[in-house]
Amino acid sequence: MRKQMMENAALEVAEQIRAVEECIDSALAEVADLQSKMVRARSVTGVGFATSHPAFEQLAATTSGLIAARGGVANCHTALVETKRAIPGLRTTAFGEGDECPPPSGFVDLRIVA
Repeated sequence: MRKQMMENAALEVAEQIRAVEECIDSALAEVADLQSKMVRARSVTGVGFATSHPAFEQLAATTSGLIAARGGVANCHTALVETKRAIPGLRTTAFGEGDECPPPSGFVDLRIVA
């Protein structure tokens, strides 16, 4: 029974960390969409470049904050993976492609396409 409780608790944490990661990525996408709409709105309305600049600065600060939060959650995820290894008998819970989450390095195979 205790083992089942541990596995349930670990699964709840795994599901929640994934939900938080998805929320942050969704927020980043929404902010990018907002920025695009702000650029279009500025050109359509004829508002001066300098007049609208403070709003763009605030949005850039928001983006930076979300990027920092994304990194913090990624670090939290890494710490949770390490913590899981310290708990005997706790099985791995993974989402996505089943690879180690997060990957051990930032290496990406880039290809040039024409």
